[in-house]
Amino acid sequence: MLHDETRKSYILYRLQTAKDNLISAQILYDGEQLKAAANRAYYCVFHAMRSVLAIDGVDFKHHSGVIAYFRKEYIKNGTFDKKMSTIIQTTAMVRESSDYDDFYIISKEDTKRQIDNAKLFLDEIEKYVTDFLEKSCL
Repeated sequence: MLHDETRKSYILYRLQTAKDNLISAQILYDGEQLKAAANRAYYCVFHAMRSVLAIDGVDFKHHSGVIAYFRKEYIKNGTFDKKMSTIIQTTAMVRESSDYDDFYIISKEDTKRQIDNAKLFLDEIEKYVTDFLEKSCL
């Protein structure tokens, strides 16, 4: 297990990375770079999940490990609503399609939905992390 100060640093750094990715998603969206905006929306969700995993002092080498752990430990047990799982699934699928499918086209509306969902996800995570840090000795 990580030292408390180190763990707190990981939690906050990953949360800030998620926030930065959301800002980037919006900037890219405004510049009509829709595939890149959808990619950043996914990474907002991904790093938000990793900030929660840092509470437990865990991380994974692959995205699938982060997602599986988060779903098992935080969604399945009811800490977060099941809608969070849908957001993870959708943003991951769109990111993968935009990154690896040469002919994938995402609409402006779908990209906006990705960004809005990433913001909703981040807001929920930020509340959880803030409550945790206020109640803990970290």
